[in-house]
Amino acid sequence: MSTSPLTIALELAACAVPVLPLRARKLPVGNCPACRDNACGGRPNMKSAGTCRCPAPCHGWAAATTEAAVLTSPAWATAWREARAVAYHPGGAGLTVVDLDNADAVTWARESLPATRTVATTRGEHWIYLGVMRSTNGVRPGVDIKSSMSYARWLGPGTGTMADLPDTVRALPVKERPTPHGGVVASAPAPTGGACCHRTPAYLERGIAMAEGRITEARSAIHATVYRTFLAVLSTHGRCGCLTDDHVTRLFTAAQAKGESPRHCTIAWANARTALGV
Repeated sequence: MSTSPLTIALELAACAVPVLPLRARKLPVGNCPACRDNACGGRPNMKSAGTCRCPAPCHGWAAATTEAAVLTSPAWATAWREARAVAYHPGGAGLTVVDLDNADAVTWARESLPATRTVATTRGEHWIYLGVMRSTNGVRPGVDIKSSMSYARWLGPGTGTMADLPDTVRALPVKERPTPHGGVVASAPAPTGGACCHRTPAYLERGIAMAEGRITEARSAIHATVYRTFLAVLSTHGRCGCLTDDHVTRLFTAAQAKGESPRHCTIAWANARTALGV
């Protein structure tokens, strides 16, 4: 007999792994109206639920929780009825997942990375390390990093002994690398001499939060909305050096929660940079 997603989630939560339900196509439950424009800040506390206190799951990874009372509350009942799988927030559990999306990526990992716990996926493997780093998609062909501000699908405990997060993995997001699709791995552009109008950190934070909200609220034309939002962010914040890779990760997370693939996000970001010359 198959085990229900909620049962799996409760077992993981009891082991201090923050979890959330996934609906069809590995997407998290949609954001709630109370969090439009990222009003809650979308931040996890690395122990339990995100700082968002909505009565229902929202903001993907930031909704992940270890609180059984939240998971079994009436507010989450519909989410679990619709759930097709369980996801977890690796960073909240003190972990980093190297997501290897194809056989070539798996071969590269076996030749280049220290052995650790591995979990089979539909097309490749998850390599799980002890330690937290920023999440970055497309660090090399077929390889994504899922740790802070990200979620990974739970596919079982895996096999092997979990190793500490090595420097070889921490170094993967440092440089831009070409992708097999003609784009570049997303990163914040270097300063180009433009004047900085960000007199306070709140100005930039408000701009990124508004961009996340614009993507989250889109009900159609998702591809076009993501591209236009990337373009708007780069036109305002892309020349003075205040935009960081963590800001880019937040935008990509919002886009992927709407169903965009890492490849489409990377290409949209690269096209926006090219259009603006940044």
